[in-house]
Amino acid sequence: MAWYILRRLLQMIPVFLGATLLIYAMVFLIPGDPIKALAGEKQMTPAAEAVLRARYHLDQPFIMQYLYYLKGIVTLDFGTSFSGRPVRDELERAFPITIKLAFLAVLIEGFFGIVFGLIAGLRKGKLFDSTMLIASLVIIALPVFVVGYLAQFLLGVKWGIAPVTVTGKASIGELIVPAFVLGSLSFAYVLRLTRNSVAENKSADFVRTATAKGLGRRRVVTVHILRNSMIPVVTFLGADFGALMAGAIVTEGIFNIPGVGGTMYQAIIRGEPPTVVSFVTVLVVLFLLVNLVIDLLYAALDPRIRYA
Repeated sequence: MAWYILRRLLQMIPVFLGATLLIYAMVFLIPGDPIKALAGEKQMTPAAEAVLRARYHLDQPFIMQYLYYLKGIVTLDFGTSFSGRPVRDELERAFPITIKLAFLAVLIEGFFGIVFGLIAGLRKGKLFDSTMLIASLVIIALPVFVVGYLAQFLLGVKWGIAPVTVTGKASIGELIVPAFVLGSLSFAYVLRLTRNSVAENKSADFVRTATAKGLGRRRVVTVHILRNSMIPVVTFLGADFGALMAGAIVTEGIFNIPGVGGTMYQAIIRGEPPTVVSFVTVLVVLFLLVNLVIDLLYAALDPRIRYA
């Protein structure tokens, strides 16, 4: 197990370098001069412009800028934005909020998606199964911003059972409704994945063998059917955690959540490549680590998988 983890970590290094290089190159190729954009309508003196270019290494070739950036990542020095704020402070403020929001969304979509998908798979072709398939199709067809504004209006404005917006503290209670909205689309996919996998496995040979041996219905369902149906679902949830963090811009905008999405959007509008690249880099690292955890969960779900 230890050697497998070490090997997976070593495999992450070229992935990390390739992803960060691509991200940095895309930001580098954005049209416009960030130093001139920082000055706005005012005319900046050549001396002041040269100082700022030297501070942000903009007077260096692209590859040198990227190497300076990697050095900062290794030393956890993400530099400062063009407005003078340390990027690390922005990371420490925004990421815990979005991680909390994404984690709640994954828990909600995973729990309800697996439960409803299990029942639908066991009752394939019956009324509950057909209802869940239609409901999931409706959820997939609805854009996130429609679900968000609808939930905000009904739960916050009309019925008053949830806060309309999220405060700077972003407590668990305030994030429940945004997490439901953020995870609504993925809930439909988890439900369908679980339903199809359970429906396929319930007629497998190992299930018939377990039933013939006299095992109880509950044990057959939970240990043999559900456990063997979880690998594609867990794989999706692992990938979806990173996608939820990166795609939380709309949800955070609707509920005024000061997280990663809103901060990145403002940084893009202001033209601050250091902030954008640093945020995306941390997202890449989190995505790689979550997928490592998902790989390790495979052995717990399927005894046939062994990591030598």
